[in-house]
Amino acid sequence: MKKYLKTLYAITLALTVVGCHDLDQLNEDPNKIKEADPYLLLTKVEKTAFSLQNIDKEYASRMIIQTDGESTYQYLKWGSKGFDRYKDLMQTQKMMDEATRTGKTEYLAIGHFLKAYFFYELTMSFGDIPFSEALQGEGSIQFPKYDTQEAVFVGILEELEQASKTLKKEGSIQGDIIYNGNLNRWEKLIESYKLKVLLTLSKKQKVGGIDVAQRFNEIYQKGILMMDNTDNGQLTFFDQAGSRYPQFNSSSYGSSMYMSSTFIDLLKELKDPRLFAFAQRTASALEQGLAEDNFDGYNGGDPTVPYAENEKLVQSKNISKVKSRYYQDPTNETNVILSYAELQFILAEASARGWIAGNAADFYLKGIKGNFEYYAQYAKGLGNYFTTEKYEEYVQQPKVSYQGGDLQTQLKQILTQKYLIMFHQAGMSIYFDYLRTGFPALKLQQGVTAPTRWQYPSSEYNRNQEHLQEALDRQFSGSDNIRGISWWLK
Repeated sequence: MKKYLKTLYAITLALTVVGCHDLDQLNEDPNKIKEADPYLLLTKVEKTAFSLQNIDKEYASRMIIQTDGESTYQYLKWGSKGFDRYKDLMQTQKMMDEATRTGKTEYLAIGHFLKAYFFYELTMSFGDIPFSEALQGEGSIQFPKYDTQEAVFVGILEELEQASKTLKKEGSIQGDIIYNGNLNRWEKLIESYKLKVLLTLSKKQKVGGIDVAQRFNEIYQKGILMMDNTDNGQLTFFDQAGSRYPQFNSSSYGSSMYMSSTFIDLLKELKDPRLFAFAQRTASALEQGLAEDNFDGYNGGDPTVPYAENEKLVQSKNISKVKSRYYQDPTNETNVILSYAELQFILAEASARGWIAGNAADFYLKGIKGNFEYYAQYAKGLGNYFTTEKYEEYVQQPKVSYQGGDLQTQLKQILTQKYLIMFHQAGMSIYFDYLRTGFPALKLQQGVTAPTRWQYPSSEYNRNQEHLQEALDRQFSGSDNIRGISWWLK
């Protein structure tokens, strides 16, 4: 922990010098230090990449609701989104440039992974994005063209391949707050993340010249994948300023944020003990003295009705808040961008699709068990709900045990369990899975369809309108529509 805090101090000091001005002006400010050890930049970029950015997905995926106002994500009315990830990409590129300058090439592999991660998030959010001409704001290209989404996915996979090729396991990494310099674990994360990206393209046979299923199987056959929760791509929090759990002391969590009936009812239907780690008993249940493990003590609000209707549940003491640990515990659980459990569900789906020879049921069960073991470790004081015995009891239920059947039947069961591991984890991943597969079935308002993307930021209309309009014409007949269908969904 002391090492972690020293690293954070060092990066804070470096950023104080470097400043937070417009990245386009980086080389024009004579007061800026243009050279720095790559580890100073690595810490900051890792923390940004692996931190919980927001809880938009919890609203959109019907996990939580708001009772004191209308959440645009809950009611699927979102609009534009920023290009802030390009700032993170610029910092990543700066780290890689410094690694090359100083001969510390062991940092390059992590840089390639982080670039793939940030570009993946951007293209999943918007569709076509600046890629091949991006990150050159300090050079001759200030207004980059938009690459097709297919080309971006090819580039993402190439970045991940470069991460694998440049990984030097004998090197020494400072400033690594994810794996503390353990490059074997970085290798497992990189290879596992390739599978996540490829599964995103399940609607496609090929991306560029890459056969999606074949490439997936080749990576799987190499066997360099996450083996348990110690391999999770996750950020650990500490009770120190700047290092606490992102939702710690959130006033909304303590007042107006409650559980969605979509999520609560599914957990109750499956008699899933993770309910006790995610939600509080209703005020009425507490008054009645119902035990924490009594499923009758929990209730959610309808995510599709006007928020005032759910406020009535608050007044009648018949709705569950988010578990208090999420806003009262400064360390709480880790934030995971890709977990061992998620990887097992990725492999289960790949097996069901015939991409790999493994047994879908085995992967499915490993995913559930891995997630139980995760909460046994991180849901403080609740480990008794996630013992081996509780896991065995849970998976033997007819509604949980793997049923097999046709692909749609298998996808429904796999994606349902994958949904349950995603509370406050992995960003918008499960929402994108819903767009891709139709599972889990999310409750929608009558006459409303789920948004598929975000509008481009207004800054692009002001700065790069010509290239932006070309991208809109190519993708969506000129309209920046949040329900436009990007290439990956066609």
